[in-house]
Amino acid sequence: MFMLRGVGKYIFGDSTKQDIIQLDQGQLYIVRPNSVKGYSECIFKDAAATIRRTSTNYHYQLVIQRAYEEGEEELVDDAEDVDDAKDEKTFLLDESLHLRSIIRDGQAVFAWRDLSGDPGDLYEFVCDPGVQSGSAHMFELVAIQCQFERRYKRSHETATEQELHQFSFSDAPIPSASPTAVSPTAQVKRAPEAPVKKGRKRLVALAPTVAPKAMPAPESQEILTRETAELHLFDVSTGTFVLQEQKVTATVSEVGQWQYWLDIEGENKVWLGQPVIADINPVFNFEYLSFIFNHHTNQCSYSWLLRFKDIETEERFQEGLMRALWEQLNEQKWIKAKDQEREYVLEAFQDITMEDAPEEEEEEEFEDVEEHPGNQSEEYDTDEEEDDTHVKGEQGDGKENSQLAVGYKHDRSFVVRGSKIGVFKHTPNNELEFQTSISKVQTPKGKLFEPKKVMLHGEDTGLIMQDGNNPHSLYKMDLEYGKVVDEWQVHEDIPIDIFAPESKFAQMTNEQTFLGLSHNALYRVDPRLSGNKLVDSELKQYVSKNDFSAVATTEKGYIAVASSKGDIRMFDRLGINAKTHIPALGEAIIGLDVSADGRWILATCRTYILLIDALQHEGKSEGKLGFEKAFPKDAKPRPRRLCLNPSHVAQMQAETKKPLSFTTAKFNTGLDSDETAIITSTGPFMVTWNLRKAIAGRKDPYTLKRYTEEVKADNFRFGSDKNVIVALPNEVNMVGRQTFKKPTRESISTPIRQLRSRHAIVDSPY
Repeated sequence: MFMLRGVGKYIFGDSTKQDIIQLDQGQLYIVRPNSVKGYSECIFKDAAATIRRTSTNYHYQLVIQRAYEEGEEELVDDAEDVDDAKDEKTFLLDESLHLRSIIRDGQAVFAWRDLSGDPGDLYEFVCDPGVQSGSAHMFELVAIQCQFERRYKRSHETATEQELHQFSFSDAPIPSASPTAVSPTAQVKRAPEAPVKKGRKRLVALAPTVAPKAMPAPESQEILTRETAELHLFDVSTGTFVLQEQKVTATVSEVGQWQYWLDIEGENKVWLGQPVIADINPVFNFEYLSFIFNHHTNQCSYSWLLRFKDIETEERFQEGLMRALWEQLNEQKWIKAKDQEREYVLEAFQDITMEDAPEEEEEEEFEDVEEHPGNQSEEYDTDEEEDDTHVKGEQGDGKENSQLAVGYKHDRSFVVRGSKIGVFKHTPNNELEFQTSISKVQTPKGKLFEPKKVMLHGEDTGLIMQDGNNPHSLYKMDLEYGKVVDEWQVHEDIPIDIFAPESKFAQMTNEQTFLGLSHNALYRVDPRLSGNKLVDSELKQYVSKNDFSAVATTEKGYIAVASSKGDIRMFDRLGINAKTHIPALGEAIIGLDVSADGRWILATCRTYILLIDALQHEGKSEGKLGFEKAFPKDAKPRPRRLCLNPSHVAQMQAETKKPLSFTTAKFNTGLDSDETAIITSTGPFMVTWNLRKAIAGRKDPYTLKRYTEEVKADNFRFGSDKNVIVALPNEVNMVGRQTFKKPTRESISTPIRQLRSRHAIVDSPY
């Protein structure tokens, strides 16, 4: 029981935290073995258990708090006469509770007396299967220490094991909380199995996942790390990691110029050999001493797990693997990187946990959403068939939708399809209504072209476009007339590879200037100038090739610039050096967004997304943004790496046969509204993160929605975090985030139905 006592003291001893320890996934039941009221009742179907400090010394509480589904909390906040006590149960941690735990069917179960109920009544918190037994053991240990302090009014650090043992009630039986269990006084009939809902896909039984044949390793030039570990393989049929061998040797070695190899060898066989590249999607979890990664073959994708014996072993392996990955991506030796940059890289790859929610409970939760429409906001439609409002383009033109520009001022969206543009109105009931199509995009001289990039401008009355064959010029389309009215040459020698608004909401104003970037220059463009439109006095040009790849601005006009090298520069204005430089993790940044207040930066890479806090929390510049004052060299902002769980990636790639490739992730945005959500896509999957959960490090911060075709572009409706506009190759939809689902085998493998449009099919493709 008390072998982890030292670790328990470490967790317990941080007096700055009100919450000492938490089990964040489980269900709360009240069990009445001898009552006529019924054998058991589920109080909270999705809840978290927390041990919390109180304002009184040596007194602690056990708190069971209901967890909300996406969008559900907002509904409760909007409701009248809400009783907060209904969402939380609080118990003073005292020995009279007889708190104890057992492991039943692979799940940790905590039980304690209901002191206000009948004799024999008790509460039970049944942890989800994803909660590790070590976490449950630690939770019980901390509870015992709290009870000791309450009785003896002194620190548990002075307690002997014999004194602590007084508060262990493991010999007391714990009846099953299942409402289908046999009560001592009554036989409860088992409910009939619920039929599969109409339109829902029955999952086909899958064969157990079998490890593929290992590729032979190239000749090693240098060994970067070699450690022993347990080896597990994710089994798609059961949704769990299955032990393959108790002791294997994992080796990372250099095999060529900027080429590295991961080899896993057991006692009698080689399990795995693969190059170390970004597609392995590495995730380190030091709480569970594990490393999870993906392995891709031509036929399938696999998710592997290595479990190490201690933190020191995992740290050595992590540094060797991340050195290989960083050198492969940067083509530069790891030893040449600064200490702070190396630490930044290592920390970024240990922010996600490996637990996954069970499929059965996921299905029940979403059935509840569909069957009880009264619990939903009016901004969501309850029927998936009615939720996706979409218009189809003509598929015989050989073109596909490629870009999406969402209006801020006039509730319009513009979709580029070849040399045509479709115009869609956002209706008050969250639908899209096709308005018109601009059939020919051509220069003022009459040359037809396909816009490579587009940006709304001047109170959404103009659309700035670029012809991919003319990198030194831009075109302005007057949207009232549907024709290009101006051609602007930016500069003879400096191309314009990227352009962005002067500030976050500039397109809502009559602001004429905007930002432009080449591979190594940042400047302002002013269309009112005669001749070249580049403003020479506000040009910042770098001698080295920085390979700028993305730019975004805040409401105040602060500027974030990212590069294909993976680094980010933060400016408070044009024409000067960056205030803050955030080092690269290795992968190229392909897209960038910034919250309106400048607090959060969202950088999209191909296989993950970085969420960076730009606010300084200590030092002489505390309270200032990195745009305003430079971060100290030894206190760069730590990135939060948002990535998909490797087991979900394995399932997704088993379906699509394609690697991850995120589109530019974006915050929801609106005047006088906070950012609360993130949207992106990869292949046929749209993915949305709850920003609050992502910041808090929650294990389940994202949900997804699968289509039958690749998602080409997506963005939130302006002023809403509940409605997303999505462009498929031949359709444009507005969907509610309520219809996104937690990632399970069913939600990953089941595309949404082809929907019947409630609008006329557009005769001419847009």
